[in-house]
Amino acid sequence: MLTPSYPIATPRLILRPFRPGDLDDLYAFHSLPEVTTYLYWDARTREETRAALDVKIAQACLREDGDALSVAVELPETGVVIGDLTLFWRSEEHRQGEIGFVFNPAYQGRGLATEAARELLRLGFRELGLHRIYGRCDARNTSSARVMERLGMRREAHLVENEFFAGEWSDELVYAMLRREWENPA
Repeated sequence: MLTPSYPIATPRLILRPFRPGDLDDLYAFHSLPEVTTYLYWDARTREETRAALDVKIAQACLREDGDALSVAVELPETGVVIGDLTLFWRSEEHRQGEIGFVFNPAYQGRGLATEAARELLRLGFRELGLHRIYGRCDARNTSSARVMERLGMRREAHLVENEFFAGEWSDELVYAMLRREWENPA
């Protein structure tokens, strides 16, 4: 089981559980078509965002494999939620996890997603005791691929036309890191 000690402070961010007051900030970027282009959900209405937020609020800890931990990324100077992180516990037996991240494009290009996602790796490896953490993205999603590369994750696979997504075949990239690589970066 993993219940992080919140808030988690990084040099420029606060990571914490989602709360009901985050609706406006979450809607500000979950409603943008350019944000959801490579995600499994379309731009959300305010009500769809409210429903997603309710799920995120309930995902404040990991109890067993199959669970997801949702973490809000907040700018400490303004209190604005600019990102949405997820750590999926994929297998207890094989000690596997997956990371995901969605950020408000108004805050992209500053290394904030990398800074926040680095904490997901720490939570997964140090606190949950995972052996391997991976991340996946559409091959056209160069921003997400760059974040995973900056985290030190290696590209393990380029799956060609493996999914029929948004009306067309798309490629998928798989990045991963082992605990020993996280502990002793090259």
